[in-house]
Amino acid sequence: MTTEDTQAELSSEQADALVRSRRFVVLLVIVAIVGVIVSLGAWCFLEGVYQVEQELYVHLPHALGYQHGPPKWWPLPVLALGGLLTGLAIIHLPGRGGHIPAEGLAVGGAPAGPRILPGVILAGVATLGSGLVLGPEAPLIALGAGLAALTIMLARRDTPPQTLMLVAAAGSFSALSFIFDSPVIAAVILIEATAIGGPRLRIILVPGLLAAGIGTLVSIGLGAFTGLSSKNYALGPVPLTTAPHIKLGEFAWTIALSIVIAIVANVVMRGGRLTYRTVSGHRFLVLLPAIGLVIGGLAIAFSQITGHSVDEVLFSGESQLPGLIGQAGGWSVAAVAWLIVFKGIAYSLSLGAYRGGPTFPAVFLGAAAGVMASHLPGFPFQAGVAVGMGAGTVAILRLPLSAVVLATLLSSHAGTNVEPLIIVGVVVAYIVTLVMSSSRAPAPASAPAPDPAEPAAAPTA
Repeated sequence: MTTEDTQAELSSEQADALVRSRRFVVLLVIVAIVGVIVSLGAWCFLEGVYQVEQELYVHLPHALGYQHGPPKWWPLPVLALGGLLTGLAIIHLPGRGGHIPAEGLAVGGAPAGPRILPGVILAGVATLGSGLVLGPEAPLIALGAGLAALTIMLARRDTPPQTLMLVAAAGSFSALSFIFDSPVIAAVILIEATAIGGPRLRIILVPGLLAAGIGTLVSIGLGAFTGLSSKNYALGPVPLTTAPHIKLGEFAWTIALSIVIAIVANVVMRGGRLTYRTVSGHRFLVLLPAIGLVIGGLAIAFSQITGHSVDEVLFSGESQLPGLIGQAGGWSVAAVAWLIVFKGIAYSLSLGAYRGGPTFPAVFLGAAAGVMASHLPGFPFQAGVAVGMGAGTVAILRLPLSAVVLATLLSSHAGTNVEPLIIVGVVVAYIVTLVMSSSRAPAPASAPAPDPAEPAAAPTA
């Protein structure tokens, strides 16, 4: 595919002809190969993060003589070390560790090529492995794009830039499908986030879906190949029973819950941007470890007040989400309220200070709000959790279709009765979020500029 093919405005007939062309078929073969490579890279990253978590919070305390688990103060030095390593990656490596999660889920715009991979990987592993409150999806998007671009550049140095960008976008599809354990969610999120439309959509969509399917195939396996296990970190359907038939009052509770979640999410995001303005400049090596200590203190305070584990406040939340929902009967309303407060603050601080994705903590906090709201009269537990996950996602990402699809798939065990409530909740939360963001201050002037030496190989549509 040439630069002219993708730069020019395409008609529907031209797009169809391009998809039918021989060179597009060749591109699909390349994308399939890249999808396998990116999937392996994504698995290595996620497995590496998981192993770092296990070493820091399980094996190391045991080796030091703490046979019954780490002591209460244990997260403090671990989080401070994670903050220090993240700061070193931001300051000394190209790409400044990746995009700023306080600005949402960035999937395009600034150039991002293979050269930023060491910084993204170090910042991501340091942030996620130490237990700071961000998800892996943003590093995976950058990792997928960077590995795809690197593979193509090594195979053929004179690859047209637009073709390189298209393959890099497909790499992001493949990597993201690995953590969501679904090619559909990965495709919807990336397409909606990049605002691709018209005839150009199918040119991006076809190789992207192929790469996403390859990523999921590598995860689940084929034939005698059992796949690369992602059960320790992939986000799958949560343990819900079948929801009862919808009653009129549930719509009223859905609207109220979605408004509250949108307001809280707006506060969290504003806190994240304020945190970013505070730590910007040359104070990363001091402030990032200090913020890690604050987050550790929040987790310890939560554990002391409620008796629940510090892990509920730490980490991105996908590992703790099934336990929160499946064992909701063991949580009091007060304990859930404290969880939302402490994890919300930790999440807000992490958004502005560290590097990672904003999605998973938003899903977890939305589900926690739904668990709390399910104590309202006439609001079933399944409906509260499903609506909470959808509203929490859209309030942070501002991607309504992605929020609906994600919440629907995560609550699939509840049946189809919750789907209308999810849609209403997402729409309400989205509108409230847009209304409140109309008075949002402009992005901080101190935001780091892209590395001028970076090759233009981003998954920009």
